Amino acid sequence: MTPQPPTSSSSTSGMHELLEQLETLEKTANLRSSIDDVQNAIDLLTTARANLAAEPQSAPLTLAKLQDPLKRNLEQAQKDLKPIYSGLNKYGKALDKKFKDKPLPSASNDALSSHPQLINRAIAMHLLRGGEFAVASTFVQEASRNPPHPEPTPSTPNPALEDSWEKELAEDALNSEKLQEQFEEMYHILDELRKKKNLAPAIAWARQRSDVLEARGSNLEFELCRLQFACYYVGHRPPSDDVMEDSDANSDSTAPGPMEAWAYARREFTTFQRRYSREVRQLMGAMAYWSNITESPYSRYFYNDYAWEDVATSFTREFCSLLGLSADSPLYIAATAGAIALPHLLKLQSIMEKTRTEWTTQNELPVEIPLPPSYHFHSIFVCPVSKEQSTDKNPPVMMPCGHVIATESLQRLSKGGRFKCPYCPGESHPREAVKVFL
Repeated sequence: MTPQPPTSSSSTSGMHELLEQLETLEKTANLRSSIDDVQNAIDLLTTARANLAAEPQSAPLTLAKLQDPLKRNLEQAQKDLKPIYSGLNKYGKALDKKFKDKPLPSASNDALSSHPQLINRAIAMHLLRGGEFAVASTFVQEASRNPPHPEPTPSTPNPALEDSWEKELAEDALNSEKLQEQFEEMYHILDELRKKKNLAPAIAWARQRSDVLEARGSNLEFELCRLQFACYYVGHRPPSDDVMEDSDANSDSTAPGPMEAWAYARREFTTFQRRYSREVRQLMGAMAYWSNITESPYSRYFYNDYAWEDVATSFTREFCSLLGLSADSPLYIAATAGAIALPHLLKLQSIMEKTRTEWTTQNELPVEIPLPPSYHFHSIFVCPVSKEQSTDKNPPVMMPCGHVIATESLQRLSKGGRFKCPYCPGESHPREAVKVFL
């Protein structure tokens, strides 16, 4: 079980103090008075310059009259800034008290220094996925002009001595004109969804890839059409009438909301009857409640504040999946997971220094990191015999009796001949064990 982060009273009180200081800073950090004072000083100087230009002989008198008012305005501006400086100082101290500065772990074993091309690829992909196309293009150009060289530290692999797959993978990503075009299309469709409430581009995209999406078990096309049905039902017409093409639809297009939704369902839901018959029946059942839909059991289909963001998230996930990419930026995920893991690793490092021990595991962390459920991507297997986590070199295998252990445990138990399962009376030979894929 993944341990939960501690919620001590000291931590809670520290956050309360931080919030109080932030509220105080927001209340006192009003620069309007200081801006007015500075503007008054500028006006005085401008007026004096105009007077000097008009009457140069009056310069001594004009400068004498200017001195005191200008000094008062500047002093008042400084006085108005004092509460802001004080608030910033107190807020900075509260931050330092809550988030104490700790030294980062030493980079004596820096695995990233061996893979600079993959790091550049991750950065370029992150910029593309974020819609920062101009920045991504500049980054790719500079990375291509000045390709990085691996600087492996001891005990880390040197890709220059291995296969060239890393270089090829990085170059494929950096030649990103086609990928940029695809992400531009994605952001155009997302903009239509989120800002204009226009489902037509997303529905057209999903319909062109209907076979691929269905093979993946995706619900995207139906989710989009269901939301379009709900929009017609409540009287929200799409910005474009391209979806109203056939004659039946045109004959019903002037009908009020529910009838317009009914015409849309007759035209579009026939392809979903086999897979989504239950959901379609539920939507059709809402027709009986058209006069009181907000109080009916079907209101959640038509008045859902999160429906648009949900379909936008589903669209992003499926779009990236068809490109062979994850829905979230791997660079963002890695940085966030690293930030969560860093305090635990720092604590481990301090314990190791005190006890004079070393980190003996190479392919796994020596402590469990409490990552959130959304960051659990792969199933893992821990051998019940050795209590070690399986790896690519030590995969899990299943014996004929159905029990699963690690390959190394199997080899130790069998010693090349028949052996008894450690959990049941069954006997088998190592060649009868089957590799398990998680």
